[in-house]
Amino acid sequence: MVKRSIGISWVEPPQKTCDDEDCPFHGTLSVRGVLLEGTLVKKKMNKTAVVLHEYLVYVPKYKRYERRRRKIHAHLPPCIDVKVGDRVIIGECRPIAKTVAFVVLGKRK
Repeated sequence: MVKRSIGISWVEPPQKTCDDEDCPFHGTLSVRGVLLEGTLVKKKMNKTAVVLHEYLVYVPKYKRYERRRRKIHAHLPPCIDVKVGDRVIIGECRPIAKTVAFVVLGKRK
């Protein structure tokens, strides 16, 4: 398979190859929309991972920030080698399943 550019220059393509149709590097899946960073929490589903995204929200009434978190289901191509607990970059894509609309792009250095 040929590696293709996903249009994000600072994300390094994986060393391994795969024949997954929904891989942004070796398949036809395009990455568009937001890029998020989070911690990989679960990897028990087939080609799907759960990423915990933590972020801050400003509350004008109290003039402070509050922490929020959410779990996002993301497609995990077989060519990307990550473990539970790694910081990963995920990118928005078209809906792959009912709850999956993100794809894991790689590990954060």
